[in-house]
Amino acid sequence: MANSFPYSLVTPERTLLKGDATMLILRTGGGDIAFMAGHAPFIGNIEPCVLTIHLADGGVARAAVHAGFVHVAGSVVRVLADIAELPDEIDVERARHALARAEEKLIHSNDASAEAALRRAHTRLELAGVRDSVK
Repeated sequence: MANSFPYSLVTPERTLLKGDATMLILRTGGGDIAFMAGHAPFIGNIEPCVLTIHLADGGVARAAVHAGFVHVAGSVVRVLADIAELPDEIDVERARHALARAEEKLIHSNDASAEAALRRAHTRLELAGVRDSVK
């Protein structure tokens, strides 16, 4: 397809997604960004977010990406993530408990690890289609 480009989502352990896309959307340190065919060369850090990939066949793939880099060179978009998860890998109850723990910890201190845990929990719950509220 003329308006598509190859992409991959990889972690140190595995390749989660790979194929052809028409658009790939994620959050970098500078905000949300969409990549399409012919995008200028780019490298940037990834903030915790739900990566959305509009596939060349008309489908949509999504994954939780917790940290890493995006690299665009030639016609290829590579998402290199420290941690990434597919929707069926999200344990909603575990994410809710992690959210509650992080919120509780942040009430008592300004803890960077709690803030990171909070962002991961929000991202997991967003990918699972669950509201962030804790029971």
